Amino acid sequence: MRVINTEEIVPIIEKLAIQACCCLSDNVIDAFKKALETEESPIGKDSLEIIIENSEFARDNMMPCCHDTGMAVVVMEIGQEVSWKGKPLYDQVEEGIRRGYENGYLRKSVVADPLERVNTNDNTPVVFHPSIVPGDKVKITVMPKGGGSENMGAFKVLLPGAGEEGIKEFVLETVARAGGNPCPPYIVGIGVGGTMDQCAWMAKKALLRDIGERNPNPRYAKLEEDLLEAINNTGIGPIGYGGRSTALDVHVDYYGVHITALPVAINFHCNAARQATAVL
Repeated sequence: MRVINTEEIVPIIEKLAIQACCCLSDNVIDAFKKALETEESPIGKDSLEIIIENSEFARDNMMPCCHDTGMAVVVMEIGQEVSWKGKPLYDQVEEGIRRGYENGYLRKSVVADPLERVNTNDNTPVVFHPSIVPGDKVKITVMPKGGGSENMGAFKVLLPGAGEEGIKEFVLETVARAGGNPCPPYIVGIGVGGTMDQCAWMAKKALLRDIGERNPNPRYAKLEEDLLEAINNTGIGPIGYGGRSTALDVHVDYYGVHITALPVAINFHCNAARQATAVL
């Protein structure tokens, strides 16, 4: 059994919060460049060039790539052979985010109460998703979710008979409603099945997958490819100015479901597709 003091995760999460907001991955920036090669719209090309320049400048100068540094989602895969000591784990997760947003001079965008709307001034509370996995390691991912993309998500329970065509129709309806609001070119995460909460979590978790990485199930991989083509045929384009580069990728995850339902959840990751990971 490996024993870890929860204090150890605080500086790790602090660093990940800053890194995520300032440094888009090579996977994302390379996807922008690939989209630039195939974009047909002049204003779409101009928009992609600006996005690439902004992303590289932010990474080189450790500055946020977007002014909306989001609400912090922290995903933690905890090995079943790990035992914790020290202060409560959730409290230390929040402390890491608190320090990251304060010391990284990141915008604080979270209010304590949805109706009172008073800013907490440290970007807490955090949305925390821990899970137990084999082994004695802890994998920590910080994924800031900005309002522009997060606000355009959707959930619907379809009838089972709606099938793949029903899923496609719902996704394209959601994309059309969202327009340029999620700051395209974006990544679309889709959850299919499970319960309401499981379905929504799958849609968000799917965003953690690398661009270009397909679902290992051929049927769902084909659904991803079909949806990607359909979304890029909508003409929404970069920043909503028109063009082919509306989505960088579509990621679909699925789970077992009750015989009476076909739940579908959609979550967008804007062009500031931010996430940073470390293994403890």
